[in-house]
Amino acid sequence: MAFVTSEELLATLVPIAVYWIYSGMYVMFESRFEKYKLHSKKEEEEKNLVSRKEVFKAVLCHQVMSIAINLFTYAVTREKDGEASPKKSLTLPLLAKQLVIAMVVIDTWSFFVHWYLHQNKFLYKHLHVPHHRLVVPYSFGGQYMHPIEGFLDTMGGTLAVLLSGMSPRTAMFFSSFTILKLVDDHCGMKLPGNPFYLLFNNNSAYHDVHHQLYGTKYNFSVYFDIWDRILGTYMPYSLEKRPDGGLEVRRADQEHKKD
Repeated sequence: MAFVTSEELLATLVPIAVYWIYSGMYVMFESRFEKYKLHSKKEEEEKNLVSRKEVFKAVLCHQVMSIAINLFTYAVTREKDGEASPKKSLTLPLLAKQLVIAMVVIDTWSFFVHWYLHQNKFLYKHLHVPHHRLVVPYSFGGQYMHPIEGFLDTMGGTLAVLLSGMSPRTAMFFSSFTILKLVDDHCGMKLPGNPFYLLFNNNSAYHDVHHQLYGTKYNFSVYFDIWDRILGTYMPYSLEKRPDGGLEVRRADQEHKKD
């Protein structure tokens, strides 16, 4: 029996390729999209505490770890006949059920891990602070995090796939969608017609609030904002045009003050 099947390998590697292709598109065209950016280049240079080169290298390390975790998980959960899970005909109702379960699992797991990292001062200082060195987020910074937080992040996706009963092929598409959402949440732009703004209240502006000094204890959610609303960590916001061009996210509950 092979250590890994072709479908398992694709389910592991395709989302990583999607990460770099999609984030690379944002990087390639960001100079042409200045009027849609939530922060200026000057703000990024002044506020961010880590270089893009360092972020790039850290993300690669995170992805190597996630590859190892995913391949190991497939190997230990595969059936004796070589399949990752029992064969089932994939119907639309079953697919819808799997997607809902997976999204709820990731949303709940990610919210409470993220929320607790902010509640525990020791964990925040030693595990979560690296991600918040990006006060001005950009597309490929979504997976920039401490290795232990990276492990917890990867486990959320693994649990979602296992608990929903997805096949490697379905997991490949779902994980790729999750990656698209992650990259878009950190892209630092609001492009017209962006489907993530139509499908989710949680988007790049929503998450940008969380990366600002005034919003670090708010807007933790990934897909749905229900946990933020239940626990009182939802911060409303508005988007306004900056005098020097581009957009600015302003907290809507009170007058915004510059960081």
